[in-house]
Amino acid sequence: MRIAQVAPLYESVPPRLYGGTERVVSWLTEELVRQGHDVTLFASGDSLTNAQLIPVAKTALRLDCRCIDPLAHHIHLLERVIQRKDDFDIIHFHIDYLHFPISRSEALTQITTLHGRLDIPDLVPLYQEFSDMPVVSISDSQRTPLPWVNWQSTIHHGMPDDLLQPCFEPGKYLAFLGRISPEKGLDSAIEIALRAEIPLKIAAKVDRADKEYFEDQIKPLLDSDLIEFIGEISDLEKNEFLGNALAFMFPINWSEPFGIVLIESLACGLPVVAYPLGSVPEIIEDAETGFLVNSVEEAAKAVANISAIDRRKCRRAFERRFSAKRMAQDYLAAYQRIAKPEPATLALTEGDLRWMKLEPPSSTT
Repeated sequence: MRIAQVAPLYESVPPRLYGGTERVVSWLTEELVRQGHDVTLFASGDSLTNAQLIPVAKTALRLDCRCIDPLAHHIHLLERVIQRKDDFDIIHFHIDYLHFPISRSEALTQITTLHGRLDIPDLVPLYQEFSDMPVVSISDSQRTPLPWVNWQSTIHHGMPDDLLQPCFEPGKYLAFLGRISPEKGLDSAIEIALRAEIPLKIAAKVDRADKEYFEDQIKPLLDSDLIEFIGEISDLEKNEFLGNALAFMFPINWSEPFGIVLIESLACGLPVVAYPLGSVPEIIEDAETGFLVNSVEEAAKAVANISAIDRRKCRRAFERRFSAKRMAQDYLAAYQRIAKPEPATLALTEGDLRWMKLEPPSSTT
């Protein structure tokens, strides 16, 4: 197929440091190319890909101190896509709803993966207006606030099998990786580590929006010999950081649409201790690849019992459920349904079967 992948411009594809959406776009793009498809990637100019790259911004916007108005770059991105619309069998957007008006007016053959949270009241009238737009969820739980939109599939993220190598010998510290913000639960992770009396290493970025939270709420908690703040790390550093840990801590306090770091941990053979919110129960199998707990006390007990989890089983779960190959196959099935609708002959994904019985809301909803 001739496929366009349209990535956000905030990070390069793949990101140099933190960046979830752009990382998934990279994994999907490279796997589609590997399978022989003709893929064009619209992204920042510092992206690295085996697809044809159409650079829009010169560099990733988040790391460009000269960027004042990121929206201007994304409007430019949309225009570049429209100029090439006839070159593709399907256009796959990863920029949320930004393209909806132009996709409707141009009658584009397109699909959108929604990578973020949907439990925001402002989104309801927008998705009611654009309820015809074909969209993909990254977990079943992500659909909960808007079950009546035009869902095509639930497609869990997947990553290359050889990107991270497993380590089957348990380490001596707990790991926290990602972004520091109130919903990520770092304060709880620190409390769990202190109760368990096991060191916690924190490899995380602090966005401008969360700097005050970090200074006021988190920084005072770092004054312990058991707590080590490393800061943001690159992909090249992840394998050692995760592989050498005892367990990964994920005590979130929001409905996470999909925690990429969870499948990165599984790829490294690292068990996970997490709160069962959002997509977490779809990714972590309780007492198989980690422990799902509901409090700091339960989490500390789970850490003490983490040796009960077979690290080889964690790796096998990753290979079975979260590979880039499986993700690409699921997306190709969705592409084919939209570009060449043949519902009676195309296989449905597990996510399709779970959601195909949902009815749209009545006109009075």
